[in-house]
Amino acid sequence: MTVQPLLTYPDPRLRSVAEAVAVFDDGLAALAADLVAAVERAPAIGLAAPHIGVLRRVIAVRPSSGAAIHVYFNPSIERFSAETMVNEEGSVAMPGVSAEVERPRAVRIVYSHLDGRRDAEEADGFHAAVLQHEIDQLDGIFWIDRLSRLKRERLLKRYQKLGARSAILSP
Repeated sequence: MTVQPLLTYPDPRLRSVAEAVAVFDDGLAALAADLVAAVERAPAIGLAAPHIGVLRRVIAVRPSSGAAIHVYFNPSIERFSAETMVNEEGSVAMPGVSAEVERPRAVRIVYSHLDGRRDAEEADGFHAAVLQHEIDQLDGIFWIDRLSRLKRERLLKRYQKLGARSAILSP
C-alpha cells in the first residue's frame, strides 16, 4: 500500500472523466487498498480514485459511521428517485468550504467487485448522496458544479480567502 497524496482544487484531474476498469488483477487490488487508506487518513466518508491522481472508475465509501469501507469498481447510477433531499457537501480536495447540494433521495447503482462480479445496490438518504458525489467525480463533475453560479462564485471566493489566510499563517 502506497501513501498517495490527495489532489487539491483546481487540479484539472479532478474534472477529468475516469476510465473504466477493464482488468481485475493485483494492480487493481493495490489501487483499492491505496484508496481505502486515503479515506481512513483523510478522514473522509468517501473518495474517488481521481482524488489520488488515478483516473480509473473506482470509489471507496464508508456506508455509515464505524462501518467498513466498501470499494466499488465501475459504479454507475442505474436509477434515481424523483424525490430529492439537501445535504451539506464538501471535498477533501477543497478543505474549509461546504455548501448545501440537492440530489435525488435514493439511487440504485450497478458496480463490480474486485473479482469482476457485477452487483447492484439500493441506497437512500445520506449514503445515496455520498455515492452520487463520488460517481460524479468519476464523470468529471466536481461537487461545486451542482451549485448555482452565484453560490459557486461565493464559495470559490471563500476558498481563495482561506488559501491566502493559510499562506499568511504558514511559517
